[in-house]
Amino acid sequence: PIRDPHLTMEGHKVGSRTHNDAVLCYLDDRVDQDLLRKLRGKLLGLDVRSLSMAQESLAEAIRPKQWYNPFPKIRYTERPDTAAAQLLEGNVLILCDNSPVAMVLPTSVFDFLQETNDFYLPPLTGTYIRLLRHLIFWATLFLTPLWFLFVRNPDLTPAFLRFPLPGEPGNLPILWQLLLVELIIDGLRMASMNTPDMLSNSLSVVGGLILGDFAVGLGWLIPEGIVFMAFVAISNFTQRSYQLGYAFKFLRIGLLLLVHFLGAPGFVLGCIGIFLLLVTNRTVDGRHSYLYPLIPFDGRALLSLFLRLKKTTKPKKSVWGKE
Repeated sequence: PIRDPHLTMEGHKVGSRTHNDAVLCYLDDRVDQDLLRKLRGKLLGLDVRSLSMAQESLAEAIRPKQWYNPFPKIRYTERPDTAAAQLLEGNVLILCDNSPVAMVLPTSVFDFLQETNDFYLPPLTGTYIRLLRHLIFWATLFLTPLWFLFVRNPDLTPAFLRFPLPGEPGNLPILWQLLLVELIIDGLRMASMNTPDMLSNSLSVVGGLILGDFAVGLGWLIPEGIVFMAFVAISNFTQRSYQLGYAFKFLRIGLLLLVHFLGAPGFVLGCIGIFLLLVTNRTVDGRHSYLYPLIPFDGRALLSLFLRLKKTTKPKKSVWGKE
């Protein structure tokens, strides 16, 4: 808890029919006042009838309309310790009626790869887990497109990376195999969500094993493709945001299509396109960078993303450059 007279809860009524409560929560001596004014203006200017889906309805009403950009713009948390840490860093929380979830603003892409549990571990262990999380999750974006590029262009493959190349391509083209597995994984995930809790884990595992074995036996899929896609599917759970996981899925499919039609130049163009989507993704206030602390560069804040530094009692500089 934060027992500080600067802790401010600013209530607003949202929804012309339901009059839901939406609360801006911040420390008035730490918050970015420009950010606060813009968020207050967005809440006061909302023209909605109700917030039937609580925080998600509110998020859809205040976030920038960029339908083509899949990256999430708002981070959510249900943990009091995470919420308190965000307030102390100068961020703003929005609390909504009938929801235990706090919306954290502003948000950069690196915030989604932060875990509060890292701070409950010794610095060395926390640093190892952070580095591993970044490495594995970013690998989910590039691993299968790179493998597909090497399959299509064996002459580009270094000698020490040729062992995962398939000997037999299977009855379906490799691209269709990868896209089919992407759909199957989502189908199994949706099925597990609607399966009774006692059976969900076992049925999803057994279903995946049976479908995979059946597909390999028929020649629809090759084992190498299943292995890479299984790694991607499992690695998506190294971070908590479903929205970011699906953003990476859409970009991964886009990379696969570009590699299929353009080869190596398509992979390069896809990487450039992903970087442009990250750079141009607008945060809720439209002012903060989605790639902070990389752009604008802040060495100390960037280092803290990867290294679990020792706790200190000295006040830290806000991650957005505000004292």
